[in-house]
Parts: sequence; structure tokens; C-alpha cells
Amino acid sequence: MSSTPRIVRCPTCGGDSIFAPSNSWRPFCSQRCRQIDLGAWASESFRVEVSPPLEDQDPDALPQDLPH
Repeated sequence: MSSTPRIVRCPTCGGDSIFAPSNSWRPFCSQRCRQIDLGAWASESFRVEVSPPLEDQDPDALPQDLPH
């Protein structure tokens, strides 16, 4: 294994972040950036988009129950 720590981009601020067990906030560069990201998820600023169901499909049907 390489002794050089892997440097990644912090998802919040874009700065350098050490991606190693020594960085307890990885992949973030600091606790502040980690908290900002958590706050964005908690306030629903980040969302995973889904397609609305088709009108002829039963919204309660499980995926395996849908016609192919």
C-alpha cells in the first residue's frame, strides 16, 4: 500500500480532503462541511428524483407485479 494519503475533493466546499482513516469526516474536509451537507439533506435541499407513475399503473403494485 502507498504511504501517500489519497486526496479527494470535498463534496461541500470543493477543497482538498484527505481520504484516510485519520480524517474522521471523510470524504469531507471538516466537521463544518459535513454538517452543511447533513443540513441540506435534512431540509430536503437534496432530493432523489423519481418518475411519476404512469396513469394506467396501480400505484400500490410492486415492481414484480407490473406487466413487462
